[in-house]
Amino acid sequence: MIKDLANQALDQALKGADQAEIYLEITENVDATIQNDQVDFAKEAYSMGVGIRVICGDRMGFAYTTQTERITETVARAVSNAQSNLVDENFAFASKSKYPQIKGVFDKKIDTLELENTIELGKVMIGTVIDNKCQPTSGGVSAGCAKTLIMNSEGVNCEDTSTYFSGFVAVNIPDGEGVSTASESDSSRKLDIDPEKVANKACEIALNSRGGKSVQTGDMEVIMDHHAAAGLLSTFSQAINGDNVQRGRSIYFDKMDTKVSSSSLSIYDDGTLKGGLYSSQCDGEGTPTQKTAIIEDGILRNFLYDIHTANKGNVQSTGNGMRASFNDMPSVSLSNLIVNFKDFKEISEIKDGLLVTDVLGAHTANPISGDFSVEAMNAFKIENGELVYPIKNAMLSGNIFSLLKDSKAASQQTRQLGPFVVPPLNVSSLRVVG
Repeated sequence: MIKDLANQALDQALKGADQAEIYLEITENVDATIQNDQVDFAKEAYSMGVGIRVICGDRMGFAYTTQTERITETVARAVSNAQSNLVDENFAFASKSKYPQIKGVFDKKIDTLELENTIELGKVMIGTVIDNKCQPTSGGVSAGCAKTLIMNSEGVNCEDTSTYFSGFVAVNIPDGEGVSTASESDSSRKLDIDPEKVANKACEIALNSRGGKSVQTGDMEVIMDHHAAAGLLSTFSQAINGDNVQRGRSIYFDKMDTKVSSSSLSIYDDGTLKGGLYSSQCDGEGTPTQKTAIIEDGILRNFLYDIHTANKGNVQSTGNGMRASFNDMPSVSLSNLIVNFKDFKEISEIKDGLLVTDVLGAHTANPISGDFSVEAMNAFKIENGELVYPIKNAMLSGNIFSLLKDSKAASQQTRQLGPFVVPPLNVSSLRVVG
């Protein structure tokens, strides 16, 4: 059915355009939202939408609709938008290709999950928090299935089906005159997230964070746990975006094939990763996904490109033309960014340092310089290889690009949080402000 609809839309678009592309998306979701100590809201949602891009004489136009009977009108709007757009010879659509087989991104258990199941999982999470003598403040359980089809006039025909499941909870517990807070989340392509484990982890952090002490301002060794590491890496991701590089908004714009980080570090963007949260056969333009080496043994090797930025730079697309939805134009973005270190230094080896569970304010970091100043959330003092007491009211300041030159992994255990597949990071020296 969806292929028939896409073919009809493509035929219609080619009546008024030189080239055309149809992006069709169907999503089915079940969500249960936690507010305080109850499942406050639950819903089932189904959506279908069609995004249409056309090229008319080096001009690109885009329009979308959620009503299949309005395809002709949507095509007309896309053509009209193209005629009003600026000429750009770098506009192009993907060519016909072979696509990789992606494993671990679909689970039938999620596809058949009922709304009542997510409500029960939400209640399990709430019950676990209360059993830990904590108070749930917000959270939820979400699951869904997405089907996409990309078809264009150059012969592209790529269909993809995937599932996801996620759980999140935020908790607090009285701590003197105030409260101790914490949160935990996890996501997967399979129905293998344990709501009890997520809730227990959030409560453990909140309970252990009570009675926090001040820390003296100074430079010290810091372990950034998975959430904290992923938060700071969002700034790094801007520097490897091909569009930012071409606009001179990346510190790496003239650093290709030079050393930019510790020799222990390698970073890859891999859209084919088994079970990856952002793995798929193709990107949002129909370009096959691939594993791209960004940094290898400390040497900068590649940037990430969609078709438009690749054409501007006279290179090939890396399969990173991503869309948030059918109503969105493709743009350069990450798939699964994998951070690997050869060197490790664990908590047990640290005489004097800090463990930071998460950071607040990572989005305020300067994307060009890499400078950041963030609040350390649920931090703990490390002495002689052990966590000795919680820390309150601490800030971290530094530079993400300098940090990558001066860090190791603090564990071999990696987690995927958003697009980032990361271990906890050990930074040998970071400014801690008490």
